[in-house]
Amino acid sequence: MNPLLILVDLQRDFLTANPLAPAAGDLVERASWLLGRCRERGIPVVHVWTTVSRRPDNRMAHWKQAGVWRCVAGTSGHEPPRELAPIEGETILHKTGFRAFAGGQLLGTIREQAADSLWVAGVHLHACVRQAVIEGYEAGFRVCVAEDATGSDDPVHAAITRRYLTARGVHFLRVQELADPRFMRENRGRGESRGERAVARAVGGAAGRARDWRWEPDELRTGFVEALAVRLTESQRELSALMAREIGKPIRHGRLEIQRTVEMLRDIVRCCRASRSAEGFAGGWVRRRPHGVVAVITPWNNPVYIALGKVVPAVMHGNSVVWKPAPEARTLSRRLQAMFEEAAMPEGLVVPLEGGRREAVQLMGDERVGAVTLTGSCAAGYSAQEICARRRIPLQAELGGNNAAIVWPDADLTAAAQRVAAGAFEMAGQRCTANRRVIVHEGCRDEFVERLRTQAAALSWGDPLDAETDIGPLVNERHRDRVARQVDRAVAACGPALLPHGAVSPAGEGCWYPPTVLPCEDPALEIVQEETFGPVLVVQTARDWAQAIDLCNRVRQGLAAAIFTRSPEIQRRFLEEANAGILKVNQSTADAAVGVPFGGWKASGLGPPEHGVGDAEFFSRSQTVYGDLGSPAE
Repeated sequence: MNPLLILVDLQRDFLTANPLAPAAGDLVERASWLLGRCRERGIPVVHVWTTVSRRPDNRMAHWKQAGVWRCVAGTSGHEPPRELAPIEGETILHKTGFRAFAGGQLLGTIREQAADSLWVAGVHLHACVRQAVIEGYEAGFRVCVAEDATGSDDPVHAAITRRYLTARGVHFLRVQELADPRFMRENRGRGESRGERAVARAVGGAAGRARDWRWEPDELRTGFVEALAVRLTESQRELSALMAREIGKPIRHGRLEIQRTVEMLRDIVRCCRASRSAEGFAGGWVRRRPHGVVAVITPWNNPVYIALGKVVPAVMHGNSVVWKPAPEARTLSRRLQAMFEEAAMPEGLVVPLEGGRREAVQLMGDERVGAVTLTGSCAAGYSAQEICARRRIPLQAELGGNNAAIVWPDADLTAAAQRVAAGAFEMAGQRCTANRRVIVHEGCRDEFVERLRTQAAALSWGDPLDAETDIGPLVNERHRDRVARQVDRAVAACGPALLPHGAVSPAGEGCWYPPTVLPCEDPALEIVQEETFGPVLVVQTARDWAQAIDLCNRVRQGLAAAIFTRSPEIQRRFLEEANAGILKVNQSTADAAVGVPFGGWKASGLGPPEHGVGDAEFFSRSQTVYGDLGSPAE
């Protein structure tokens, strides 16, 4: 294989005009890394730029209509960031519209370089990148898109584009995969075929069980759930130690997760029984029916609680399940599957499916799947939203949080600092409800930050197998390095980060990253707008309530928010104006109670909330029956 790299529209104006997914900072960094690897290996590079002139005005019609001037020749916005600037010998092609192949120069360059495959990165996936990929495909080249170095300001449209191109043989790979010599081989497609076969087998097995399971009595359903709760209690030490070893979760938090999972299972049984009775009306009755096969896609950070919080209500409401856990927690998910068998769960009721993003997408798209529930990233949510909307099946998605706490001058600042520090840094910030941001009134800002650093230093950072540890390592090197790069970019824009007083990295192996307090007053910066999912807390300053609540709400996500104040009036305004699904008063955003609805607003959630009344709403659907058939049957 002789590849050629095409970088499409990686120009400052496109990178800064609208928020991108992935974020512009991540996108530039990954594209720069790929560009460097290609240069090292002598792979030819073509830079394709949109170039606009004022005289004559050659803008596209929709830019003229909107009064937009971007990528004007001779301006800084026309140029790429320094990391992506062309070097001598690399080709620069200019276009005025969507088509990189317009005029034939790009095709001629590809043939001159004797390339037989194209690697494409850039913006926007749903527009100019898509057009370049399609024209390269039509010209007979094998095309790969660097998925984490290709962004869009219309993520749902981008998800549609990805599905469309994948169906036509276009490969989407991370930059590390793309630059790996193993992926230069032509047999890449065989692995994907194995994944497709695994999905088909898993869904087929679950579909066969679903036809019978919906008619089984409550006693059978609750029996294995109660047995599972007993097995979890007996295995608390084993499972919490496994979490510590596999994902770095401090064992104290792992034990708490198992304890809460047991409480949750018993609450699920109670809620399910309460929801199963038919509701009569004058001409008939309303009952609930299962979907059939439910796809359950779960993350690694709370691998027991989240997984069983989806799997168990699904089967309690009469569905079978195909469960795709995160590969980072593979050993633990296999242990849970064994525990299902130990609890006498009927064979085929919960079918495991190992794999990554490709398997998840194939699973959600299988015509035999009747509903999808997932916990994951915003990017995963966009893909799921597109697939489920196209298929018109229910989707429940919990998509993380960029959670803010507001601290007012009349608060108990020491207590607020302790709770915010714990919420931000315990479990290395690897939970969706973690405090990501703290917005502090200017009247107490400096005092609060000093107390925050002191309280953060009091948290124990080290071996996750130590029962005293609060902060363990990050899940893997790739995640640690991503967090570090986000902080580095923020420091370059905002100034130095603050570490807890006396913070020293633990000795020994582990993907350690220090608890970091990062003052940043620009609300538009990536570190403010994007969820780090690491031990990083952004500090912002507010001069009054209007600015504080604006900063709180001015992010895409809306999972949790908190207020620290003694003022009933400020508390009232917070409860009225905060745009999040979970609100807390004088508490950290982190953590949530068992048995109550859990779900976010805005980009943090889709569909009914998890738990409580949300289980019946999502895992079954209402059916209205008219007629006089005697007593309503369940």
